[in-house]
Amino acid sequence: MFSTLYAKVMQWAVHPHAPRYLAGISFAESSFFPIPPDVMLAPMALAQPGKAWRYALLTTVASVLGGAFGYLLGMFAFDVIEPLIRDAGYWSQYQQANDWFDKWGFWAIFIAGFSPIPYKVFTIAAGVIGMAFLPFLIASTIGRGARFFMVAGLMKWGGAPMEAKLRLYIDRIGWATVMLALLAFIALRYG
Repeated sequence: MFSTLYAKVMQWAVHPHAPRYLAGISFAESSFFPIPPDVMLAPMALAQPGKAWRYALLTTVASVLGGAFGYLLGMFAFDVIEPLIRDAGYWSQYQQANDWFDKWGFWAIFIAGFSPIPYKVFTIAAGVIGMAFLPFLIASTIGRGARFFMVAGLMKWGGAPMEAKLRLYIDRIGWATVMLALLAFIALRYG
């Protein structure tokens, strides 16, 4: 099952429109979309290592622009999107983002940009609290850039040998990921 999906993803990674899709996902993920761009960036960088840095830059720029959109949503439309944040299950992360801004300010957006924490929640919270826009952009660019260049670099560095290993073990990795996600869900839901 996963090997078939993996083959399809690698096929999509070399599609002529793949960079546009990557930019669109990167922009959307920073303000409202739930799937991180890494899931598209990694196979694209793996399939075409010579373009890995270009893809990382595209992902970074689109993500920071999406973050700026999230900031504007938080600043001007929070009353409209607050119910969506609650319904999507991001309310506790939103409250934590506000706490982090109180404690760390600039560094909160940097950490959110680099880590797997929902960056979109922090972009919206930054707009709500009125974080200075230039430091927001700087922290976002550094955090998101570090993350995406690291992902692209690992794929470029791994190259064909990594792709061959992934192809060999993708079913095991896929099922292990499903099991971990299921265990995490159970632990969070009932723990």
